[in-house]
Amino acid sequence: MPRGLTAILPAFEPRSPPELLPVTATAAQPAPAASDDARLAEFEARIARGERIEPKDWMPERYRRQLVRMMGQHAHSEIVGMLPEGAWVTRAPSLRRKLSLLAKVQDEAGHGLYIYCGAETLGVDRHDLVGELLAGTAKYSSIFNYPTLTWADVGVIGWFVDGAAIVNQTALAKHCSYGPYARAMVRVCKEENFHKKQGFESIATLAAGTPEQRVMAQDAVDRWWWPTLMMFGPPDADSPNTAELIRWGVKKYTNDELRQRFVNLTVPQAQAVGLTLPDPALRLDEATGDWRFGAIDWDEFWAVVKGNGPLNRERLATRNAAHAEGGWVRAAATAHAAKRARRAAPAARAA
Repeated sequence: MPRGLTAILPAFEPRSPPELLPVTATAAQPAPAASDDARLAEFEARIARGERIEPKDWMPERYRRQLVRMMGQHAHSEIVGMLPEGAWVTRAPSLRRKLSLLAKVQDEAGHGLYIYCGAETLGVDRHDLVGELLAGTAKYSSIFNYPTLTWADVGVIGWFVDGAAIVNQTALAKHCSYGPYARAMVRVCKEENFHKKQGFESIATLAAGTPEQRVMAQDAVDRWWWPTLMMFGPPDADSPNTAELIRWGVKKYTNDELRQRFVNLTVPQAQAVGLTLPDPALRLDEATGDWRFGAIDWDEFWAVVKGNGPLNRERLATRNAAHAEGGWVRAAATAHAAKRARRAAPAARAA
């Protein structure tokens, strides 16, 4: 990662392990007291009416923990997601490509910060969330544990990965029951749309270029297609959280529904630029209008999720190194804030 990028990463030091809160724990909660039964009924009635839940509203502890888990993983994914493309900022083939890629990587850092802020409205501290990421105990999207071997990979990440993110995040912006999360997604989706268009334009340019460029584009498509389908999460039958998240209005659609929508949107785009998706079973179901696709290798997915993907360890080491290199920025910001507070104190006392 370029050294300057460390300055825009989260300006927080992880706390020592004994202080870490069990924010990702999903243990069963105690049965609600009688008074909580009425509050739970009203909470679920509000969800049914399509109302948004705000930070000061009563919410079940399980709902809060599910949101902390989901938003934490989302924020971590934005931060770790800077790494595969950040490595190509200095190697972009033109100044135009370099500037647009640098802006995109900075956008992803901003998305992580929005979502960490949103998670803090649920009573957690981002120090703890960042600490879990650096310690390797927090999850992030499996897709970012794959390597970017060529410049075409950067284009495919924009086209596929940001395209998949838009499918998921647009649903959150429109339907998520937790207000701060839904509102954060509005700006995120606008910027992700730009990222997707940037990636697709880059791939379309390569596909229409020299034979070598076309081969490079097709190779990137072949390597990223299946991992992109996996990033929507396990199939509905094996997803332990989907039913509860839908019941409480956090999610509107299941993993499989979102995956199918992404495939339906992407197949015509691949056809438009003359690239082939690496799935011999891909076919159009005339009755439903859906593009049916082949079996996903879920063994590979679970291996990556459990830390045994191509670059899990390297990504974690790089993130920790970037955090350490940014220590001077955090120290300077803390000193500056303390100086401003000291200067403001006499004026406050005189008022």
